[in-house]
Amino acid sequence: MSGSRRSHPPTLIKLAERTLREECAVPRGATILCAVSGGPDSMALLDVLAGLAPKLGYELVAHGVDHGLRPEAAAELDLAERHARARSVRFERTHVSVTAGGNLQARARTARYTALEAAAERAGGAFIATAHHADDRAETVLLRLLRGAGPRGLAVLPPIAGKRLRPLLRAGRSDVLLHLGRHAVPFAEDPSNRDRRHLRVRVREELLPLLRELSPGIVAHLNALSDMLATQAFCDTDVVVGNAGLGRAQRRQLERALMLSQRNSEIWLAGGAVLALDATLTPRLTACAPGRSKAAPTRPKAHERPRKNVD
Repeated sequence: MSGSRRSHPPTLIKLAERTLREECAVPRGATILCAVSGGPDSMALLDVLAGLAPKLGYELVAHGVDHGLRPEAAAELDLAERHARARSVRFERTHVSVTAGGNLQARARTARYTALEAAAERAGGAFIATAHHADDRAETVLLRLLRGAGPRGLAVLPPIAGKRLRPLLRAGRSDVLLHLGRHAVPFAEDPSNRDRRHLRVRVREELLPLLRELSPGIVAHLNALSDMLATQAFCDTDVVVGNAGLGRAQRRQLERALMLSQRNSEIWLAGGAVLALDATLTPRLTACAPGRSKAAPTRPKAHERPRKNVD
């Protein structure tokens, strides 16, 4: 039809760019260390970050960690290294030793982050980007619920926490797979990700599909819940926020202002009320001063670094 426009959902590249710009506010000239395993999520992240680096002005380094638990891991990191070099990204790897035994996944995760943080420090205090996406976050919320977590425990995996970035957090697993296919990005599958002896795998393959049947938007709902609880956990003023009548967009605006330490910022509410953050980032609900008109919301500036660690 002439004059009509077809609407397409944003690509993984566009979603990541928006998150890096608006929620992470990574400054130009920064170094990002991309954690890569060779799996689909991390390979998509590597490919996206490599493509965005010239546009957003950061330096990208890829880093893989071999836990020594699977003989295939070295070959998977070789695959990641080949793709990194094809995208002109420097690749490094660290070998760690994690012995078999109880709580293996948690110990491997601790060893991986220790190695990544050491590599980031060698790179001059780089940000560490991981490939968590919206489905991962929804799974984590469900896992925390199953373990009896309270509101603070459900405020998980924000887009930025200190030096840790999650550029794919506003994308879903389907967006990741679509990017891999569209751009012919190679990846490997870790069979442990389908081992139903792990509770997370059962949540991913049994619980979440059932919840999707009951509510197709469950992943978005769980992510919105985590965002809302993160906002409350930041300021610890549930009464103020609860009585302010915040909509979803206003909650996101408050969360972003808190993440980026935007002191003295204001959020305009219905009826002329204003939720203002003071110099200590404490939200205060006030009435609009006579004669003042609603100002356009201020977008985060590229040089404003987040100072709050919520993970």
